[in-house]
Amino acid sequence: MASIFLCGPLAQLVSGTTHRVEGYALPDDRRCFPLPEKRSGGVLEGILSDAAGLGLLQEALGGHVHALPDGAVIYARPDPQADWPGDWDADTWARNWADIAPYALREALGYAGQIDAPTLARRMPMIMSRAASQAAAQTSVPADIRSDRSHDSVEVAFVDTPHAGFFLTRSYQLRHPRFDGGVSDLLAREVFVATDAAIVLPYDPARDRVLLVEQFRMGPFGRGDARPWVLEPVAGRVDAGETPEATAHRECQEEAGLALRGLEHISSHYCSPGASSEYFHCYLGLCNLPDMAQGQGGLSTEHEDIRTHVLPFEAASALLTSGEANNGPLVLMLMWLLANRSRLRAAA
Repeated sequence: MASIFLCGPLAQLVSGTTHRVEGYALPDDRRCFPLPEKRSGGVLEGILSDAAGLGLLQEALGGHVHALPDGAVIYARPDPQADWPGDWDADTWARNWADIAPYALREALGYAGQIDAPTLARRMPMIMSRAASQAAAQTSVPADIRSDRSHDSVEVAFVDTPHAGFFLTRSYQLRHPRFDGGVSDLLAREVFVATDAAIVLPYDPARDRVLLVEQFRMGPFGRGDARPWVLEPVAGRVDAGETPEATAHRECQEEAGLALRGLEHISSHYCSPGASSEYFHCYLGLCNLPDMAQGQGGLSTEHEDIRTHVLPFEAASALLTSGEANNGPLVLMLMWLLANRSRLRAAA
C-alpha cells in the first residue's frame, strides 16, 4: 500500500516521516479536516503515513486520490475552488478544532476495514458531534459534595462497540474505586453514546404563551406507548464547532420559524446517567409568538415531521397535572417557567 501524504491538522495528529509536496495547497476553509487541492506554485509541508483508515477518512471527506511522483499518494479536492479563501492557518484551526479533532479522528479511523467511504461520510456529522461532546466533557465542573475522583481512576479492562450507526453503543468491562477505599469487582456495563443537545422552550412574556412541538418519537414507540407522539420543547443536536446557544437559535428557526431575541439558561445536565452519555443544555427562549394555534415545522432533509402548538401559559402548565407533559425536559422547563414567570413578565 502506498504511503499517504498528510498536511495541516492530520499531519499534527498522526505520526509519520517528514515530506514535502509541490503543486498543491491547503485552503483555510474552516473545516476540522480540510482537504488540499491542486494549485500552481503551491508547496505543502507534511508527513507520509501508513496508518490504517486514513484513505477511508479522506475519501469520506470528499477527497480523490492522486498519485505523487515519488510513489506516495495525496487525497485532494476533486475541483479547485474558484475563490481561494487563503492558506490554512494553524492558529485559527486550533481555536476552533484542536480539542475536538483527536476524538473525531480516533472514532473515524476505528472503522477501517469495517465500512466503506460513503457509509463513513454519512456518519461523519454524528462522529463530529460526539467528538465535540467528549471535548466539552473535559471542562472542569464542581465537586464540592460528590467525589473528586477522576475519569482516569477507573480501570478499563476491555471496551467494544457492538453497534455503530447513526447512534452507537459501547460495552465495557471495568473496575472503579469504591467509597470504602477498595476497588469494585470487574463489572460489565453498556452505554448509549450520544451527543450534546440544546433544548429550548420558546416563551412570549408579553402575551404569556409558550410554543411546543409535537412529533413521533422512537423511545415511547419502543416502550409500547399507546400514543408515541410527544409534546416537547424545541430541541436539536449541538453540531461540532457550534455552541449550545447557537444551536438553540438555529433549531428554533428550523423547527418553528422563530427568531429568538434572548436566551435564559435553565440547566445543563445528563438525561439518563445510568445508561446514556447524552447531555442536555436547556434554555428558555424569549420571543414573539404568532397568534396561530398550530403550525408545521422541521427540515425535510432530516425527515422531520413536526407540528407546533402555541398555548397560553395556563394551558401549558396544566399539562404537568394532566400527565400530557411526559418527558423530562418539558416538565423541568415548565416548572422553571412557573417559578420565573413573574420576573420575566415584569421585564417584558
